[in-house]
Amino acid sequence: MIKRAVFPGSFDPITRGHENIIRRALPLFDEIIVAVGLNIEKKGYFAVEDRLSWIKNVFADCSKIKVESYSGLTVDYCREVKASFILRGLRTSADFEFERTVGQVNKKLYPAIETMFLLTMPEFTSINSSIVRDVYKNGGDVSLFIPDAVKLPKI
Repeated sequence: MIKRAVFPGSFDPITRGHENIIRRALPLFDEIIVAVGLNIEKKGYFAVEDRLSWIKNVFADCSKIKVESYSGLTVDYCREVKASFILRGLRTSADFEFERTVGQVNKKLYPAIETMFLLTMPEFTSINSSIVRDVYKNGGDVSLFIPDAVKLPKI
């Protein structure tokens, strides 16, 4: 049986922290699907097509990584792609509290799923997509926070 994990998120945009979690998880799984979740109630800042392209570029060297988008419940998507694991990164204790609750609900909805948490490396703890977007929108240099393969458009 293939050990397949889904790493869901908005990746608006993908950060060095996301990249680090995914690369560190590679030895644990046969395949990781980086899944860009589409939420009709939450409009992304960057186009979904751009986000998918950036993620594919970041992991062009990794045959074990697939990049897709999905809508609806993450557990339904996991069931559809026959994933047994949901991969999540934890930056802070607040992340843990939130992710634990979501993981427990997912387990109730789909008993075959396991949520796996990896702790963020200290140098990436302060980085999240919201901060990157804010720096970007205000003309700041985001190159410290996003993977080299991500080329954001000029404002």
